[in-house]
Amino acid sequence: MDYKDTLNLPSTDFSMRARLAEREPEQLKQWESMDLYRYVQARRTGSPDFILHDGPPYANGNIHVGTALNKILKDFIVKYKTMRGYNVPFVPGWDMHGLPIEHQVTTRLGDKAKDLSQKEIRKLCRDYGSKFLSIQREQFKRLGVRGDWDNPYVTYDPDYEASVLGVLKSLVEKGSIFRSLKSVHWCPSCETALAQAEVEYEDHESHSIYVKFPHKEIKGRYFVIWTTTPWTLPANVAIAVHPELEYSIVNVDKEEWVIASELVEKAMSEIGRSDYSVSGSLKGSDLAGQKALHPFFDRESLLVLAEYVTLEAGTGCVHTAPGHGEEDFITGKKFDLQIISPVDQSGVFTEEAGPYAGMNVFDANEKIIDDLRRAGCLLHSGTIIHSYAHCWRCHSPILFRATEQWFVDIDNAGLRERALEEVDKSSWVPSWGQKRMRAMIEGRPDWCISRQRSWGVPIPAFRCNSCNEVLMTSESIEFFQGIVKERGTDVWYEMEAEQLMPPGTICENCRGTSFSKLYDILDVWVESGASYDAVLKRHPELKFPCDVYIEGSDQHRGWFNSALLLSVATDDTAPFRTVITHGYVNDERGRKMSKSLGNVVDPQEINDKLGAEIIRLWAASTNYQEDLRCSNKIITQQVENYRKIRNTFRYLLGNLYDYSPEDAVSYEEMTELDRWAMMRLHELIKQVTEYYENYEFYRIHHQILRFVINDMSSFYLDIIKDRLYVEAHDSKVRRSAQTVLHAIVEALAKILAPILTFTTEEVYKNIPGTSERFTSIQVEDWPVFDSRFIDTGLSARWSKLIELREDVLKALENSRNEKVIGNSLDARVVLDIKDDELKTILAGYSEGFISDLFIVSQVSFGTRESVYEGRLANVSVEKADGEKCARCWKYSPETGKDSGYADTCPRCARVLTEIDTT
Repeated sequence: MDYKDTLNLPSTDFSMRARLAEREPEQLKQWESMDLYRYVQARRTGSPDFILHDGPPYANGNIHVGTALNKILKDFIVKYKTMRGYNVPFVPGWDMHGLPIEHQVTTRLGDKAKDLSQKEIRKLCRDYGSKFLSIQREQFKRLGVRGDWDNPYVTYDPDYEASVLGVLKSLVEKGSIFRSLKSVHWCPSCETALAQAEVEYEDHESHSIYVKFPHKEIKGRYFVIWTTTPWTLPANVAIAVHPELEYSIVNVDKEEWVIASELVEKAMSEIGRSDYSVSGSLKGSDLAGQKALHPFFDRESLLVLAEYVTLEAGTGCVHTAPGHGEEDFITGKKFDLQIISPVDQSGVFTEEAGPYAGMNVFDANEKIIDDLRRAGCLLHSGTIIHSYAHCWRCHSPILFRATEQWFVDIDNAGLRERALEEVDKSSWVPSWGQKRMRAMIEGRPDWCISRQRSWGVPIPAFRCNSCNEVLMTSESIEFFQGIVKERGTDVWYEMEAEQLMPPGTICENCRGTSFSKLYDILDVWVESGASYDAVLKRHPELKFPCDVYIEGSDQHRGWFNSALLLSVATDDTAPFRTVITHGYVNDERGRKMSKSLGNVVDPQEINDKLGAEIIRLWAASTNYQEDLRCSNKIITQQVENYRKIRNTFRYLLGNLYDYSPEDAVSYEEMTELDRWAMMRLHELIKQVTEYYENYEFYRIHHQILRFVINDMSSFYLDIIKDRLYVEAHDSKVRRSAQTVLHAIVEALAKILAPILTFTTEEVYKNIPGTSERFTSIQVEDWPVFDSRFIDTGLSARWSKLIELREDVLKALENSRNEKVIGNSLDARVVLDIKDDELKTILAGYSEGFISDLFIVSQVSFGTRESVYEGRLANVSVEKADGEKCARCWKYSPETGKDSGYADTCPRCARVLTEIDTT
């Protein structure tokens, strides 16, 4: 007789084959048709708010794996907090202004860009940014990220621009904005000033030269300087020495060279001179006020005192060009030195540089060195590889250039100290973020907020045509702000100055009434940093301060920094309560991803080939608090993990085809194994919830896989298979197992819903009893940990039983390899227990229970000569007694004794009789 039809074999519409790349777009369409975002928000109306503020990415290209990681991590938090009962609106944003977009546009235009007006450049930038906003929006949606995609915030929106101007107005009113000639970071390639946050340091090969400056009055005496920037020598006006250092008079041939005493040996070695002697010394303070002669210009160089002079390198005599260095500029102001900066916006020497006019500063290095050699002032010329400042956007070497710029005074009204207080009040994940942020705030100079570009919010400043005085007041900003709110910032390039100023404006310096516009724009970090005002305060569903900012670790000097300073300046509070940072995504060898290395991982390709779930699972698997490693190989490894999770879901659902929640068995009526499984489930719920609360997603990934593989697939689900398939479909022991399976599949789906957002929707549709509740699992309540399922005695017993089972499984494996048995049900296991505690535990269970635990037909206790020596028991494996049951495949001496079902064991004969009588 064929007993297959009498078995409760699994049945489910949840497919074994995921076909994610095909199914995910279908799910996206369903979410779109039901308007998932508003569906979720409607079901959290009135709930406590949790606000994660989206840091705006640049709309300057397709998203990359780092951008994908960032949005996915945010989605984990948004969906988890929603299921915890919070109202979690998520308004995505884009940074639409700034150099990243303008650089792309002008690069594509090439030389044609120079023939276009600023208005024309801005139009092209707007079109370019709008194009990639649309592209990125679809790419983020494809990743399964939930948000108000129809109503994002964009920084070129007139309301947003007006809000930014409002923040600027507030800073002006507080006296925090000033305009000054300063030596600032300048990118000659991008032709604009840069803030400290926009400077990156990379290895660079520079010239390394030692130069002697003749003493003006003492013939034959020279001050020796060392520099890696020969091109700055045309702007030299001073030599700085430390007042407390000792300087030696070094005799070389018939000359006297002044070098810091502690650096004489090192400097002379690099210069290549060993034939020298020291004839005397003097303190740096003794040199103050003396004068040297410029090596190739008819100009004096004043000896000045500076505390920043060190003995780390060089000669202790520091070449000083106030037009080309931050410390040099401060020294220049202190000693009233001439500020010479003979370099234009493109890094080309101006006429003020004399014979070097028209040359690129870096190209001029060789000529300057030749001129020093001809003048007899070059002591040594070589090269050095060192860390040098580069532009964050174009990665070209940058320079210091003295220009008039707008700044935020970081110390006005105690802004720096107030910001540091807010850093200490906020939570930082990981915790080292607090120290890093403190260091950034403590050490940052005044913030240069002006840029000499086209694509951004214009700084509404005017120059008096009569006396050249620059005007920008609270009133002038407010007037322009009103125009911008209606027409956007393009009006700055369309209207005359008088139309953009309050009527009747006069110059306070000369009473003039004719003005010209200045064309600096705001640093893009001011724009994005002001999102707390433009978005959090002005979107009614959001709140200020918000709960979380989460971005890459580079934002300690970027968005986190600018948002903190602006928010503290205008509202005396940080805009966030918690700041989370993630690392950079590198390749599997820890190298930066680049097209030239061929190691770029494209999220779109992964979506099309494997599905977005695999990227999401990878994101959950990584400890994002460190720099991450990613490659196609690493991503593909998650396919196997996904398969294990999916197969577990399929097993759970397949064995619930005839179950409804009304069939549930109470905890007290469950079998002990089922009670153990319920305990493990609730231990998982408690642990995973804690990890979600701490934003430790990689720990969630680890715990779920451990639960799915070790606790479920390899243990619990394997053991109960016989009970599920063979017992009567409505028997209490089968319903007991199904009650647990139902609890597990529902809790596991909810726990994984923030991570496997597509798959858990598919699971949810197949869980008995859920379809009547909601259309999406994303509005379900989070599973609640119930301590009544935790039984320490049960846990202790089962720890021993599981350990014993490991011994038995190893013995069975050996016997299979030796051809003693085929299937484990062919076996009779004889146990010689070594552990007294385990003997007591086993005495409380029947032979049938223990044999089910091992998935064998029979178990007995005793000793044998040939055994597997396990940790808790010596295990012998023999052929089982009796005949094999044709229905359940277990062996029993009683098989065949039932006349109605001659080839079955007593258990199966009983079940078949029940089936026939119902």
